[in-house]
Amino acid sequence: MVLANNAITLREIQVNIIGDDGIFSNVHQVSLSTLARILKKNQLQMKQLYRVPFERNSERVKQLQHAYVERVLQMDAEEIPHEFIYMDEAGFNLSKSRRRGRNIGHRAIINVPGQRGGNITLCAAITQNGVHLRHANMGPYNTAHILTFLDQLHNILTVNQIQQMQYIVIWDNVSFHRSAQVHNWFQQNPQFSVLYLPPYSPFLNPIEEFFSTCRWKVYDLQPQAQVPLTEAMEEACDQIDAIAIQGWIRHARRFFPRCLANEDIACDVDEILWPDPARRRDNP
Repeated sequence: MVLANNAITLREIQVNIIGDDGIFSNVHQVSLSTLARILKKNQLQMKQLYRVPFERNSERVKQLQHAYVERVLQMDAEEIPHEFIYMDEAGFNLSKSRRRGRNIGHRAIINVPGQRGGNITLCAAITQNGVHLRHANMGPYNTAHILTFLDQLHNILTVNQIQQMQYIVIWDNVSFHRSAQVHNWFQQNPQFSVLYLPPYSPFLNPIEEFFSTCRWKVYDLQPQAQVPLTEAMEEACDQIDAIAIQGWIRHARRFFPRCLANEDIACDVDEILWPDPARRRDNP
C-alpha cells in the first residue's frame, strides 16, 4: 500500500486492512500505533514528499529530453572548442531561513526580521571552471536585465581570449529568455549560442544545485542580523568553488542515459544513485 501511494496515512492503511476480505480476512481490528511500529520495523518512515508534475514523464517531455541530450552529446563530439554556460535566476529575501532547529523540552525558537522585505533576484552564470558572473537585482529579472548580464558575461569571457571558443548558454524556458531582443543578441554575437532545457527538467541543469547550496550558505551568514542580504549572497557565491560545480555537472549528466532510454524520472535526486549501492549507475 505504501509503495503504491507514498502519501497514504495510517488511518487509510487501517481502513484498507479492515476492509480487505482477501489478504487480511482474519484481521478485524488493528491500532494506529501497531501500524506505525510495523512500518518503522520495515524501515518505512515519514519523509519529505517530492511533488512530481504529471507532465514531467509525458511522452512529449521525454522526447524533448531525448533531443536535448542528443544535442549536448553532438556538441561534445565536434572538434570546435566549446564551453557550456549554465544560467538561471533565483529569488532571495529575509523571510527565507532554516525550517528546523533543536531544543530540549521546549520549542526551538529563533528571532527573525518582522518585515519580509523586498525580493532580491540573483542571476548567475557557471561553467566547469567556476562562477563566471553573478549579479543581484532588487525585484524580478526581465529582458533588460538579462541583456545587461549577457553583455557583461561576453566581456568577461572574450577579453584576452587566446583561442576561438564557442559558448553555449543553457537555461530554462522563462518568457524573457525567449524574447526577440535576447534572440537578436545571440545573432549579433555568433560566438555565443543558446540551448533551452526541456520543460520539467531541472535535474539536467547543475545550476539548480548551485542555488540550493548558495541558499544554505546565505542562511549560515545570518543576513540582516550580521551582514546585509546582498553581501551575504555575494559571499555565498565566493564560497562555491569549481570542484563543487564540476560534481554537479557530472551528476546532471548521469541522467543522460535515462533520458536517451525515455525512462520515467521520479525526482531531481536520482533514486537509482542512492541509497542502494547495488543499483548505482554512476561511473567510478
